[in-house]
Amino acid sequence: MENQHHTALKAKIDAGSARVAIIGLGYVGLPLSLAFAERGFPVIGLDVDSRKVDALAAGECYIKHIDASRVAAATASGKLVATTDFDELASADAIVVCVPTPLSVQRDPDLSYVESTGEQIAARLRPGQLIVLESTTYPGTTDGLLRGILERGGERAGETIFLAFSPEREDPGNATYSTTTIPKVVGGFDELSGELAETLYRNVIGEVVRVSSAATAEATKLTENIFRAVNIALVNELKVIYERMGIDVWEVLDAAATKPFGFMRFNPGPGWGGHCIPLDPYYLSWKAREHGIDTQFIELAGQINRSMPNYVVERLMHGLNGRQKALNGSKVLVLGLAYKKDVGDTRESPSFEVIKLLLDHGAQVEYHDPHVASVPETRSWLAHPKMDSQPLTAESLAGYDAVVLVTDHTAVDYELVAAHADLIVDSRGVYRGVQDNVIKA
Repeated sequence: MENQHHTALKAKIDAGSARVAIIGLGYVGLPLSLAFAERGFPVIGLDVDSRKVDALAAGECYIKHIDASRVAAATASGKLVATTDFDELASADAIVVCVPTPLSVQRDPDLSYVESTGEQIAARLRPGQLIVLESTTYPGTTDGLLRGILERGGERAGETIFLAFSPEREDPGNATYSTTTIPKVVGGFDELSGELAETLYRNVIGEVVRVSSAATAEATKLTENIFRAVNIALVNELKVIYERMGIDVWEVLDAAATKPFGFMRFNPGPGWGGHCIPLDPYYLSWKAREHGIDTQFIELAGQINRSMPNYVVERLMHGLNGRQKALNGSKVLVLGLAYKKDVGDTRESPSFEVIKLLLDHGAQVEYHDPHVASVPETRSWLAHPKMDSQPLTAESLAGYDAVVLVTDHTAVDYELVAAHADLIVDSRGVYRGVQDNVIKA
């Protein structure tokens, strides 16, 4: 049944006058902010990183795959205002939370960002606001953890405030699908909350898929990424098996992909990367243990995918041994630092683990990535040396004992690499067929 807060907020959303606050201006929050601003909604972009706020205020974009002219237009029009001042939340009608949900070193969920953001919202909460969590998490976070924080001051979800979950589905660098063209799953704490969230997103997203609850929406996101993680693990295991048998896994996959039914292609690689695939399965595993269930299949997939950087380095050592060289003291170029091709996104990239293993074995390591000029500071890289992308020339390639191809960026001249590198360890299937200086990994 409708109430006065629901009716008033829905009217604002329908009129396009609802003020939307988006917390977290990264790979998810910034494109979503632009989408709302470009539809005419007044948008408050909030982030604790003043560098992002300053860049947006100057009309500049810090995410390479987003057109900088969109940022300039949105900020110049006044539709998007970026700030570090969380007091601005009091004036917002809808608040969308796009903060990180990483893992602890023990691979348990780290919801500290969600908790602290929830507390910031709760301190300024007023009746009639809609809060939507987009950060990937285990089922029950929205209805349990976040709701509990928001209701401490006396507001009630579904009555005076409204609460929903809508998982982000960003794919940086995807030329076919973007924020507004990827279908949006929405699940509310209750019927009124779900209706308001659906109404909000329908203004900016081409297709909105309403599900029965916030927990269902949370489970949907985990299922999508666990599906990918498990299938990536499968082809990674097949890669290792077929290599022992003298069979090229890439030729096998090319042939299998010709079947018009019953087969969905996944490609092997040096390990998993990105903000979602390496993290999300463990959110479900952790929650499942609370219900007395061991997620053996999911855990096994994680073990296989985490082992791939070691496999790549083992293949490198095998190749160097064949040239009567040791990895210790060898000069190695890692080709690609981003977690996937043609983007500058290094989050959870397997390249970091490959580089760490190489350094641990005494190798001299450099890297080349046309999209990543310098190694960014991350939680896992703070203790390691600063590195800058090195030029890729015939002369520089000749100076390395080996090149390890981790990320297959389109902009790289692979013919140049093949012509001048003494040894190439290819973890992405760039080089097909048999070549004397190429080892598949």
